Amino acid sequence: MSRLEAKKPPLFISEPLTRDAVSQSLSLLSGILKSSYGPAGRLKQLHNGVGGCVCTTSQSSALLGHLSVSQPVLRVLTASVRNHVSRFSDCGLFTAILCCGFIENFRSLNVAPFTVIKISKHLLSLCMDHLKSEACGCRVSVDFSSVETLVCLVRSILTSKPACMLNKTEVDHLTSLVLKAFIFTVPCHVGTNAVLGKCVVIPVKGRRVVDSAVLPGLLIEAPEIQLGKPLAVKRTGSNMIKIALFSVSMSGDGSNPEEGTVAVRHGVSLEVSELNQLLNVGKQLVKDEVGLVLCQKVMHPSLKQYLKEHGVVAVDRAGLSLMEPLGHVTGSQPIASIHSLPPGCYGSLKDLCVESFASKHFLHLIPEDTVICSLILCNRSETAWDELKRVCETAEHVLQLTVKEPLALLGGGCTETHLASYIRHKSSSLPASTFKDLGCSQTQYQLVADGFCRSLESVARSLSHDGEEVLTDVVYGHCWFVPPGSPCVSRWSDLVSKCGCGVNGNTEDLSWSFLQGQSGSPVLQGCPKEPSVKVADLQTLDCFAAKCSGLQVALETANLILDLSYIIEDQN
Repeated sequence: MSRLEAKKPPLFISEPLTRDAVSQSLSLLSGILKSSYGPAGRLKQLHNGVGGCVCTTSQSSALLGHLSVSQPVLRVLTASVRNHVSRFSDCGLFTAILCCGFIENFRSLNVAPFTVIKISKHLLSLCMDHLKSEACGCRVSVDFSSVETLVCLVRSILTSKPACMLNKTEVDHLTSLVLKAFIFTVPCHVGTNAVLGKCVVIPVKGRRVVDSAVLPGLLIEAPEIQLGKPLAVKRTGSNMIKIALFSVSMSGDGSNPEEGTVAVRHGVSLEVSELNQLLNVGKQLVKDEVGLVLCQKVMHPSLKQYLKEHGVVAVDRAGLSLMEPLGHVTGSQPIASIHSLPPGCYGSLKDLCVESFASKHFLHLIPEDTVICSLILCNRSETAWDELKRVCETAEHVLQLTVKEPLALLGGGCTETHLASYIRHKSSSLPASTFKDLGCSQTQYQLVADGFCRSLESVARSLSHDGEEVLTDVVYGHCWFVPPGSPCVSRWSDLVSKCGCGVNGNTEDLSWSFLQGQSGSPVLQGCPKEPSVKVADLQTLDCFAAKCSGLQVALETANLILDLSYIIEDQN
């Protein structure tokens, strides 16, 4: 009998944020995230060190999904950001960088964590109230009767990830495709419970991005279908194509051994019995005038041949991921047994044809009316295609969120610097009763407010990767970038032409100043003005819902981490 090792007591780590290991890990993570941020962000190559898949990306979902984090504090941070991304798809890096900034700026203050948390929550409420007010200078209404704002929103997402390796022509082409695909998913007839459809991405790697296309309906890869031959498919009396969709295996291999033991009489072949049952199903399908049979799993060759001889197109190995959109497109109910065909299980299609892209052949399912479409997505390499797929899915999700809340926020760092300017102005004019209600002094409030604003501004500064000077203006509180290596001039207007979002130009004296790292920007003389936004001037937009959520998640997570007094680790 082996000796049993005595249980070790748990490890107690008090005040984890004061530990050098935690501080260094937090600083390292913050540096990785900041260097990945924005259109000029640096790519990261992630692999597990023992072979396998290599991921090249600057996207938060891929970065945080592949990073191995051992520090409990950082696990809380990354889990919180990943949860935000799973719900909104966008603003993951913004959320993570801002959270790191809050932790770094708040923990250096000589203010009790409990007081910091109360004050920061009040500052967050000021931000959210401002963002949701009509007077907010960094908010843009999205008009769905015009595509200009939507184009800017989608283009901003596509250009934010350099690993996609897109040029301007490709960005313009994909922007129009993503918008077209989104419009296909909007139902024509809106009832009380309208539901947006889905865009299914079809991978075609090794081809030009401009070869990408979008089609209404659904494409299913069918290698056995020969291009050039007419597709003879049985139709009903109303000229529609009846469809049967099977979610069960039709291979004829018998029952799954994991489901239990099957008792078979002597002299009876289980395989023959299964095949006979499959052929009986085939006869019933032919009798019911079914023209297309789709199977999620494998179909027996004899059944496929029988169906083909009777004018029925049979496609197997459709896969689990296509079952839901297939049900939406055809209106059919997945059949889970080969022993009975439930009434009302069949669906229908308007037409069926063969499409070819690159060297692949597809069946194109064309319904009478659908909210499902297929995006044939092409890119030159597998790495670039993987990144592009994530970006296109993010763009689709952002458009869906924008339908629910038709607003956007100015990008290019302008929302962050505008909010910082607004908070500096607002916090300097609060009544004494506010400090009394929060149980803090005015000095403590100003210290936390300054840390809050510096955290927002650090996100804007993270967009600079090539040594650009970052400025902010006193009038609108927007973010400006001075090209690296610019000559010394007496007027900043000679060096800057547009702010980060593109709304403001250098035509008026905006009193620019450096967006400093620690000292912060000067307090505005008044509340930042609301610029007159012309849609044609917009260069960068961010998703309103995703950024508002990111702001809240970043602060709530930072406050949770700041409030940690002990970490207890089991050593066994």
